[in-house]
Amino acid sequence: MHKDLLRLIRGEQPVLRHLTVTFAAAMLAGLLVLVQAEVLAGVLSGRFTAAALAVVAGVVALRALLAWTQGVFAGRTATGVKSALRHRLLTRLRELGPVRLAGHRSGELVTLAGRGLDGLDNYLTGYLPSIAVAAVVPLAVLIRLLVADLASAIIVLVTLPLIPIFGALVGMTTKAVTERQYRALTRLGGHFLDVVRGLPTLRAFGRARYQATVIRQVADAHRSATMRTLRVAFLSSLVLELCASLSLALVAVPIGLRLLGGTLDLHTALLVLLLAPEAYLPLRAMGTRFHASMEGVAAADAAFSVLDRSGDEPAPDTDGRPAAASGAPASGQPRIELENVTVRYPGREDPALSGVSLTIEPGERVALVGESGSGKSTLLNLLLGFVPPSEGRVLVDGADLRTLDLEAWRARLAFVPQRAHLFTTSVADNIRLGRPSASMDEVRRAARAAYADEFVDDLPDGYGTRVGERGANLSAGQRQRIALARAFCRPATSVLLLDEPTARLDGRSEAAVVAATAELSRGRTAVVVAHRPAMIELADRVVRVHEGRVVADTTPPPRDPDRREERTGDEITTSGRAER
Repeated sequence: MHKDLLRLIRGEQPVLRHLTVTFAAAMLAGLLVLVQAEVLAGVLSGRFTAAALAVVAGVVALRALLAWTQGVFAGRTATGVKSALRHRLLTRLRELGPVRLAGHRSGELVTLAGRGLDGLDNYLTGYLPSIAVAAVVPLAVLIRLLVADLASAIIVLVTLPLIPIFGALVGMTTKAVTERQYRALTRLGGHFLDVVRGLPTLRAFGRARYQATVIRQVADAHRSATMRTLRVAFLSSLVLELCASLSLALVAVPIGLRLLGGTLDLHTALLVLLLAPEAYLPLRAMGTRFHASMEGVAAADAAFSVLDRSGDEPAPDTDGRPAAASGAPASGQPRIELENVTVRYPGREDPALSGVSLTIEPGERVALVGESGSGKSTLLNLLLGFVPPSEGRVLVDGADLRTLDLEAWRARLAFVPQRAHLFTTSVADNIRLGRPSASMDEVRRAARAAYADEFVDDLPDGYGTRVGERGANLSAGQRQRIALARAFCRPATSVLLLDEPTARLDGRSEAAVVAATAELSRGRTAVVVAHRPAMIELADRVVRVHEGRVVADTTPPPRDPDRREERTGDEITTSGRAER
């Protein structure tokens, strides 16, 4: 039995009682086979009268009752074990938190706590009771055969170990392929959830179709692993059935010859023929149920690995201050116009934007300000092509955005959302999301430009460090700087869209993001949703949005180029240079 599950069951008294009843019912039902065979052989041989068939019927009824009892209490055992294990697992996940679980995707953990632990049903309701029966019934049958016919008992004694031996040989392969199948299943669940959560980011960077291909590949890998598992399971059944059939033939043929020769009486022959299959049947059933239970065992191993995990300490929030590096400015900044644009979301009566008219000149930096829910993010979604206008038009250099190739348009955009989505892959791959062909030198330059290289260099594997799901092992400021590095890694873009990039950041992280944003927006048309004064000061115009309408369009006072903003520990100028 799985030692960790055994420890869990011992600690849950109700579950232990249910399992004890399950074992008792299974073993008693198995031992009643001897009584049934004894009476039936006596009736068929003429030793007992036909009235003895009532005893056989009673034994069969009692076995049916015991089987029902076994099923009921085995189900209660499985429910109790899964409930206790899920409770401990969820408690442990809450204790560890998202940072210390950076090596696990939430989709994998959901699969584990859901379908994965449901796989324990076959283990607890089938495999464990079959172990109890296999430990008692073959031994009892062998003892009865020794009393009835020594020659047949010796044949059974010699051939009986072949079934567990072959079962163990095939079982080792089964365990390996089942673990691969379960890993493929959890990888599919984790990757799919990761992609769904980051779909807006993938669409903005033109990588959504590629991820559809990746999901197809992961699903094919799971299908292949499942088919390999089924092939091994069928092979196991073939081996065990063949071994049991040949063993029974070795018993039945001599019995028949001796019966014909008159050296064996009919009652003994019938008793041996009825009992011999019952010696092999529990072992065959145990082998078959072993394969069906392996997925649950793999899930239990994964669950206890999480329960036993101490977790690594979260990465420190190191704020690097490298010298600024400028992404190459893109040419051909577009002129963007919104003509009486109204946006209505399904199920909402009030429009998110109502009659908005706005012109953004090439190379202009516009800050959108206003209270939460005023329509600023909707305006960015319009420019990204995620939301079509219900009324009015969005024009890019005079052309309606709805008539343009959205993929080509988004290739001209650099987008930094309010909550940057980081995928469960390396830091370098997260930075090169929008430009997969970028070299490591280009990735490093982008990280330097975004003030991200210093904390990345301090990570265990540098740019090869695997990022936890949604950047769980990074601070908010570090995640935002990686998102800015993505934008720096796309130097050919001509439009910059930022949605509150300094939200929820401390002063030091905000200073780094503001400095990087100032450098990134140079030579680009920029639309920035901003709340903080430091970000608003970067704009050439400030557009105030209230309840879906533009209520003010002003030009901020000129900035003093020599003024510095004091930050704890370091000084960062508004022009984007960091100084020690």
